[in-house]
Amino acid sequence: QVQLVQSGGGLVQDGGSLRLSCAASGRTFSSVAMAWFRQAPGKEREFVAAINRSGSSTYYADSVKGRFTISRDNARNTVYLQMNSLKPEDAAVYYCAATSSYTWPRIRRTSYDYWGQGTQVTVSS
Repeated sequence: QVQLVQSGGGLVQDGGSLRLSCAASGRTFSSVAMAWFRQAPGKEREFVAAINRSGSSTYYADSVKGRFTISRDNARNTVYLQMNSLKPEDAAVYYCAATSSYTWPRIRRTSYDYWGQGTQVTVSS
C-alpha cells in the first residue's frame, strides 16, 4: 500500500508558475514509478508527466512539454511537479499517482494503483 498526500496548487495568473508536491508513505518510495494526471470539469482524467523509480527518466504529455518538470526526491519520499508558463487550459484538478509496474512509461490512468487526493490549479487570464 502507498498513501499519497498532495500539497501546493491554487490560483495563478496566466504565465505564472506553481509547484505541486506529493508525499508518499507506506511502501518504499523508490519501488514505485510516479506520475501526475489532471482532470478539468467535464473532461477525462489525462496524463501529464511520469518519472521512473530512480528519477533518471521522465516522460511528458505534448501539451506540457517544455513548461512542466516532474522530479522526485527519494530521500524525502516526495514527487514534485513544477509548472511554468501556465495557461488557462492548464486549469484542472491535479492528481499524483503511483504504480508498481516495471513497464515504462505508463500513461494510462488504469495503470496506476494509488492516487493522491487531488489539488485544484486555477489559471486566470
